[in-house]
Amino acid sequence: MTNYKSVDKSRITISELMLPSHSNFSGKIHGGYILSLMDQIAFACASKHSKMYCVTASVDTVDFLNPIEVGELVTMKASVNFAGRTSMVVGIRVEAENIQSGVMKHCNSSYFTMVAKTKEGISVEVPGLILNDNTEVKRYLKALKRIETKKSGQAEFNHEDFSHQHYLEQLEGYKVKIELPENHN
Repeated sequence: MTNYKSVDKSRITISELMLPSHSNFSGKIHGGYILSLMDQIAFACASKHSKMYCVTASVDTVDFLNPIEVGELVTMKASVNFAGRTSMVVGIRVEAENIQSGVMKHCNSSYFTMVAKTKEGISVEVPGLILNDNTEVKRYLKALKRIETKKSGQAEFNHEDFSHQHYLEQLEGYKVKIELPENHN
């Protein structure tokens, strides 16, 4: 019998001051550092929901919208947006605040698929979700749509009859030159 937990039960927020040691060569906070923090909060959120050790299965839609400056306070908010049989989609919002002016900016939103595991590495069932407001319902539906789109694309491109020849005309108008040998397959 599946148990259920509300989204609020596993919601997590973390904040961290960005230091010069976190910056890249252009003086902005390194994207890899932000991704590492995002992976940590995704792990914590998924583990809190499932009460199990969790691993990252995939990361979808990582768009860096605004740079983060040294000295800004970065806040990450994570919640379980979708629960499957053994996996969860954790939505993460990254905001940076200039602590002197109070100006906030949205820097990133991303989706981490996490899988609950035993100590032996066996995937285990996770609790279902109780959705308490319209935002949670929308997030669940969007996660479901992203999963369906991903599966559909994988099925199409992994099908035994797949041929790139059927797609070549779609490349017209793109910045690509195709110079295949005469006997290409």
